[in-house]
Amino acid sequence: MELSRPPLVVAFELSEKRKAIVADALAGASAVVYLTELDEAARAEALRNTGALLTFNTSKELRSGEAELLDGARLIQFIIAGVDFIPLGELPEGVPVATNGGGYAESMAEHALAMALAAAKRLILEHESLKLGQFNQFMRNRMLSGGLCGIFGFGGIGAATARLMHSIGMRVHAINRHGRTDERVDWIGTPERLNELLEAADVLLISAPLTRATYGLIGAAELRRMKDDAILVNLARGEIVQERPLYDHLVKNQRFTACSCASFSGSAYAGSSTLRGSKEIPLARSNSRNSGVASAT
Repeated sequence: MELSRPPLVVAFELSEKRKAIVADALAGASAVVYLTELDEAARAEALRNTGALLTFNTSKELRSGEAELLDGARLIQFIIAGVDFIPLGELPEGVPVATNGGGYAESMAEHALAMALAAAKRLILEHESLKLGQFNQFMRNRMLSGGLCGIFGFGGIGAATARLMHSIGMRVHAINRHGRTDERVDWIGTPERLNELLEAADVLLISAPLTRATYGLIGAAELRRMKDDAILVNLARGEIVQERPLYDHLVKNQRFTACSCASFSGSAYAGSSTLRGSKEIPLARSNSRNSGVASAT
Protein backbone atom coordinates (compact mmCIF):
# COMPACT_ATOMS: atom_id res chain seq x y z
CA MET A 1 0.00 0.00 0.00
CA GLU A 2 1.69 3.19 -1.17
CA LEU A 3 0.28 6.46 0.10
CA SER A 4 1.45 9.95 -0.77
CA ARG A 5 0.76 11.24 2.72
CA PRO A 6 -0.02 9.65 6.09
CA PRO A 7 -3.66 8.53 5.94
CA LEU A 8 -6.53 8.81 8.33
CA VAL A 9 -7.11 5.26 9.56
CA VAL A 10 -10.63 4.52 10.79
CA ALA A 11 -10.61 1.61 13.23
CA PHE A 12 -14.36 0.86 13.24
CA GLU A 13 -16.96 -0.03 10.65
CA LEU A 14 -18.83 2.74 8.84
CA SER A 15 -21.80 2.67 6.48
CA GLU A 16 -21.35 3.96 2.95
CA LYS A 17 -23.34 7.06 3.89
CA ARG A 18 -20.99 7.84 6.76
CA LYS A 19 -17.94 7.14 4.63
CA ALA A 20 -19.20 9.79 2.24
CA ILE A 21 -19.46 12.25 5.14
CA VAL A 22 -15.84 11.52 6.13
CA ALA A 23 -14.65 11.98 2.55
CA ASP A 24 -16.55 15.24 2.23
CA ALA A 25 -15.13 16.57 5.50
CA LEU A 26 -11.56 15.76 4.49
CA ALA A 27 -12.03 17.20 1.00
CA GLY A 28 -8.98 15.35 -0.27
CA ALA A 29 -6.66 16.50 2.52
CA SER A 30 -5.86 12.90 3.39
CA ALA A 31 -6.50 9.40 2.17
CA VAL A 32 -8.85 7.30 4.32
CA VAL A 33 -8.20 3.67 5.21
CA TYR A 34 -10.85 1.52 6.86
CA LEU A 35 -9.13 -0.98 9.08
CA THR A 36 -12.03 -3.44 9.21
CA GLU A 37 -11.81 -4.01 5.45
CA LEU A 38 -8.16 -5.12 5.45
CA ASP A 39 -6.48 -8.48 5.91
CA GLU A 40 -3.86 -8.94 8.61
CA ALA A 41 -0.86 -7.88 6.52
CA ALA A 42 -2.63 -4.82 5.14
CA ARG A 43 -3.79 -3.83 8.63
CA ALA A 44 -0.22 -3.88 9.90
CA GLU A 45 0.99 -1.74 7.00
CA ALA A 46 -1.85 0.73 7.43
CA LEU A 47 -1.15 1.13 11.13
CA ARG A 48 2.58 1.64 10.54
CA ASN A 49 1.75 4.42 8.06
CA THR A 50 -1.05 6.03 10.10
CA GLY A 51 -1.18 9.80 10.25
CA ALA A 52 -4.22 9.88 12.52
CA LEU A 53 -6.25 7.02 13.99
CA LEU A 54 -9.98 7.50 14.49
CA THR A 55 -11.31 5.07 17.09
CA PHE A 56 -14.06 4.34 19.57
CA ASN A 57 -12.12 1.87 21.69
CA THR A 58 -8.59 0.79 20.82
CA SER A 59 -8.74 -2.17 23.21
CA LYS A 60 -11.56 -3.69 21.14
CA GLU A 61 -10.70 -2.47 17.65
CA LEU A 62 -6.98 -3.20 17.62
CA ARG A 63 -5.72 -6.75 17.69
CA SER A 64 -2.91 -8.03 19.89
CA GLY A 65 0.35 -6.28 19.07
CA GLU A 66 -1.20 -3.71 16.74
CA ALA A 67 -1.14 -0.74 19.12
CA GLU A 68 2.66 -0.63 19.07
CA LEU A 69 2.57 -0.14 15.29
CA LEU A 70 1.15 3.35 15.88
CA ASP A 71 4.42 4.76 17.19
CA GLY A 72 4.73 6.99 14.11
CA ALA A 73 1.19 8.35 14.25
CA ARG A 74 0.60 12.05 14.72
CA LEU A 75 -2.70 11.65 16.60
CA ILE A 76 -5.01 9.06 18.12
CA GLN A 77 -8.49 10.56 18.15
CA PHE A 78 -11.24 8.90 20.19
CA ILE A 79 -14.85 9.42 19.10
CA ILE A 80 -16.06 9.06 22.69
CA ALA A 81 -15.62 11.61 25.46
CA GLY A 82 -14.70 9.42 28.44
CA VAL A 83 -11.74 7.07 28.04
CA ASP A 84 -11.01 6.20 31.67
CA PHE A 85 -11.91 2.55 30.99
CA ILE A 86 -9.52 2.24 28.02
CA PRO A 87 -5.94 1.03 28.72
CA LEU A 88 -4.18 4.07 27.33
CA GLY A 89 -0.89 2.73 28.67
CA GLU A 90 -0.91 0.20 25.82
CA LEU A 91 -0.64 3.00 23.26
CA PRO A 92 2.80 4.17 22.11
CA GLU A 93 4.39 6.73 24.40
CA GLY A 94 4.63 10.21 22.92
CA VAL A 95 1.72 9.89 20.47
CA PRO A 96 -0.89 12.59 21.19
CA VAL A 97 -4.28 11.27 22.32
CA ALA A 98 -7.47 13.33 22.01
CA THR A 99 -11.01 12.66 23.21
CA ASN A 100 -14.33 14.00 21.99
CA GLY A 101 -15.28 16.01 25.06
CA GLY A 102 -18.69 17.62 24.64
CA GLY A 103 -19.32 15.79 21.38
CA TYR A 104 -22.61 14.35 22.60
CA ALA A 105 -23.60 17.25 24.83
CA GLU A 106 -26.96 18.07 23.29
CA SER A 107 -28.24 14.49 23.17
CA MET A 108 -27.01 13.79 26.71
CA ALA A 109 -28.66 16.99 27.93
CA GLU A 110 -31.98 15.85 26.48
CA HIS A 111 -31.53 12.56 28.27
CA ALA A 112 -30.83 14.32 31.56
CA LEU A 113 -34.04 16.31 31.18
CA ALA A 114 -35.98 13.18 30.22
CA MET A 115 -34.79 11.32 33.31
CA ALA A 116 -35.51 14.26 35.60
CA LEU A 117 -39.02 14.56 34.19
CA ALA A 118 -39.58 10.80 34.41
CA ALA A 119 -38.64 10.95 38.09
CA ALA A 120 -40.68 14.07 38.86
CA LYS A 121 -43.76 12.70 37.10
CA ARG A 122 -43.29 9.16 38.47
CA LEU A 123 -43.51 7.75 34.95
CA ILE A 124 -41.63 4.52 35.60
CA LEU A 125 -43.32 3.77 38.91
CA GLU A 126 -46.82 4.51 37.64
CA HIS A 127 -46.15 2.48 34.51
CA GLU A 128 -45.33 -0.49 36.73
CA SER A 129 -48.55 0.11 38.66
CA LEU A 130 -50.57 0.19 35.44
CA LYS A 131 -49.10 -3.18 34.47
CA LEU A 132 -50.65 -4.51 37.69
CA GLY A 133 -54.00 -2.91 36.86
CA GLN A 134 -53.58 -0.03 39.32
CA PHE A 135 -54.41 3.44 37.98
CA ASN A 136 -53.28 5.98 40.57
CA GLN A 137 -55.17 8.86 39.02
CA PHE A 138 -54.89 11.17 42.00
CA MET A 139 -51.27 10.45 42.98
CA ARG A 140 -49.51 13.80 43.09
CA ASN A 141 -46.37 14.36 41.05
CA ARG A 142 -43.95 17.26 40.97
CA MET A 143 -43.40 20.39 38.92
CA LEU A 144 -39.79 21.11 38.03
CA SER A 145 -40.59 24.67 37.00
CA GLY A 146 -39.66 27.03 39.81
CA GLY A 147 -37.20 24.53 41.27
CA LEU A 148 -33.43 24.54 41.27
CA CYS A 149 -31.17 22.34 39.16
CA GLY A 150 -27.68 21.88 40.54
CA ILE A 151 -25.03 20.80 38.06
CA PHE A 152 -21.75 19.29 39.24
CA GLY A 153 -19.41 19.30 36.25
CA PHE A 154 -20.23 22.29 34.10
CA GLY A 155 -18.63 21.36 30.81
CA GLY A 156 -20.37 20.74 27.50
CA ILE A 157 -23.05 18.41 28.88
CA GLY A 158 -23.64 20.54 31.96
CA ALA A 159 -24.01 23.74 29.95
CA ALA A 160 -26.35 22.10 27.42
CA THR A 161 -28.48 20.73 30.26
CA ALA A 162 -28.57 24.14 31.93
CA ARG A 163 -30.08 25.66 28.80
CA LEU A 164 -32.85 23.04 28.78
CA MET A 165 -33.53 23.42 32.50
CA HIS A 166 -33.80 27.18 32.16
CA SER A 167 -36.28 26.66 29.31
CA ILE A 168 -38.70 24.83 31.61
CA GLY A 169 -38.43 27.45 34.33
CA MET A 170 -35.73 26.03 36.61
CA ARG A 171 -32.97 28.05 38.16
CA VAL A 172 -29.47 26.68 37.65
CA HIS A 173 -26.58 26.51 40.10
CA ALA A 174 -23.36 24.99 38.81
CA ILE A 175 -19.88 23.94 39.83
CA ASN A 176 -16.76 23.77 37.68
CA ARG A 177 -13.07 23.89 38.51
CA HIS A 178 -12.74 27.64 37.98
CA GLY A 179 -16.00 28.95 39.40
CA ARG A 180 -16.53 31.01 36.24
CA THR A 181 -18.53 30.61 33.04
CA ASP A 182 -19.91 32.62 30.13
CA GLU A 183 -23.04 30.46 30.16
CA ARG A 184 -26.24 31.63 31.80
CA VAL A 185 -26.37 30.44 35.42
CA ASP A 186 -27.91 31.78 38.61
CA TRP A 187 -24.87 30.80 40.69
CA ILE A 188 -21.54 29.14 40.05
CA GLY A 189 -18.84 27.91 42.39
CA THR A 190 -15.80 25.67 42.66
CA PRO A 191 -15.77 22.04 43.92
CA GLU A 192 -15.00 23.27 47.42
CA ARG A 193 -18.58 24.57 47.54
CA LEU A 194 -20.20 21.24 46.71
CA ASN A 195 -22.13 21.14 49.98
CA GLU A 196 -23.96 24.35 49.06
CA LEU A 197 -24.98 22.82 45.76
CA LEU A 198 -26.19 19.61 47.39
CA GLU A 199 -28.35 21.45 49.92
CA ALA A 200 -29.97 23.75 47.35
CA ALA A 201 -30.72 21.33 44.50
CA ASP A 202 -34.14 19.93 43.71
CA VAL A 203 -32.49 18.13 40.79
CA LEU A 204 -28.78 17.33 41.00
CA LEU A 205 -27.02 16.50 37.75
CA ILE A 206 -23.59 14.86 37.89
CA SER A 207 -21.73 15.40 34.63
CA ALA A 208 -18.13 15.56 35.84
CA PRO A 209 -15.35 13.26 34.63
CA LEU A 210 -14.16 10.36 36.76
CA THR A 211 -10.86 11.41 38.32
CA ARG A 212 -8.99 10.76 41.56
CA ALA A 213 -10.81 13.77 42.99
CA THR A 214 -14.32 12.65 41.96
CA TYR A 215 -14.03 8.90 42.61
CA GLY A 216 -16.52 8.06 45.38
CA LEU A 217 -17.21 11.76 45.92
CA ILE A 218 -20.92 11.32 46.63
CA GLY A 219 -21.35 9.13 49.68
CA ALA A 220 -23.64 8.90 52.68
CA ALA A 221 -22.73 12.30 54.13
CA GLU A 222 -23.29 14.05 50.80
CA LEU A 223 -26.61 12.30 50.19
CA ARG A 224 -27.82 13.32 53.66
CA ARG A 225 -27.23 16.96 52.75
CA MET A 226 -29.65 16.70 49.85
CA LYS A 227 -33.37 17.41 50.11
CA ASP A 228 -35.55 14.45 51.08
CA ASP A 229 -37.37 14.62 47.75
CA ALA A 230 -34.37 15.48 45.56
CA ILE A 231 -33.78 13.86 42.19
CA LEU A 232 -30.23 12.67 41.51
CA VAL A 233 -29.34 12.32 37.81
CA ASN A 234 -25.94 10.80 37.07
CA LEU A 235 -24.75 11.13 33.48
CA ALA A 236 -21.16 10.53 34.55
CA ARG A 237 -19.37 7.37 35.70
CA GLY A 238 -21.13 5.30 38.33
CA GLU A 239 -18.05 5.26 40.54
CA ILE A 240 -18.56 8.93 41.41
CA VAL A 241 -21.56 7.89 43.54
CA GLN A 242 -20.91 5.26 46.20
CA GLU A 243 -23.30 2.41 45.49
CA ARG A 244 -24.11 1.06 48.95
CA PRO A 245 -24.76 4.49 50.49
CA LEU A 246 -27.02 5.31 47.55
CA TYR A 247 -28.99 2.10 48.05
CA ASP A 248 -29.35 2.76 51.79
CA HIS A 249 -30.42 6.34 51.15
CA LEU A 250 -33.08 5.27 48.66
CA VAL A 251 -34.51 2.71 51.08
CA LYS A 252 -34.54 5.15 53.99
CA ASN A 253 -35.83 8.18 52.09
CA GLN A 254 -39.05 7.23 50.35
CA ARG A 255 -39.29 10.42 48.29
CA PHE A 256 -35.70 10.51 47.03
CA THR A 257 -35.11 9.38 43.43
CA ALA A 258 -31.93 8.38 41.60
CA CYS A 259 -31.51 8.18 37.83
CA SER A 260 -28.43 6.94 36.06
CA CYS A 261 -27.07 6.13 32.62
CA ALA A 262 -23.86 5.12 34.37
CA SER A 263 -22.63 1.78 35.64
CA PHE A 264 -21.48 0.69 39.08
CA SER A 265 -18.23 -1.23 39.47
CA GLY A 266 -18.15 -2.02 35.77
CA SER A 267 -21.61 -3.62 35.56
CA ALA A 268 -24.84 -2.30 34.09
CA TYR A 269 -26.94 -0.31 36.56
CA ALA A 270 -29.82 -2.79 36.59
CA GLY A 271 -27.36 -5.62 37.15
CA SER A 272 -25.48 -3.89 39.91
CA SER A 273 -24.71 -6.14 42.88
CA THR A 274 -26.46 -4.00 45.49
CA LEU A 275 -29.30 -2.61 43.39
CA ARG A 276 -30.15 -5.72 41.38
CA GLY A 277 -33.44 -7.38 42.21
CA SER A 278 -34.31 -5.14 45.14
CA LYS A 279 -37.98 -5.26 46.11
CA GLU A 280 -37.70 -1.85 47.74
CA ILE A 281 -36.23 -0.15 44.66
CA PRO A 282 -37.90 -0.74 41.30
CA LEU A 283 -35.45 -0.37 38.44
CA ALA A 284 -36.14 0.54 34.85
CA ARG A 285 -33.92 0.96 31.83
CA SER A 286 -34.11 3.47 29.04
CA ASN A 287 -31.33 4.52 26.74
CA SER A 288 -28.66 7.10 26.46
CA ARG A 289 -26.38 4.18 26.59
CA ASN A 290 -27.88 2.21 29.51
CA SER A 291 -29.87 4.15 32.02
CA GLY A 292 -32.10 3.54 34.98
CA VAL A 293 -34.49 5.23 37.35
CA ALA A 294 -34.69 4.14 40.97
CA SER A 295 -36.94 5.20 43.82
CA ALA A 296 -38.01 3.64 47.05
CA THR A 297 -41.72 4.10 46.27
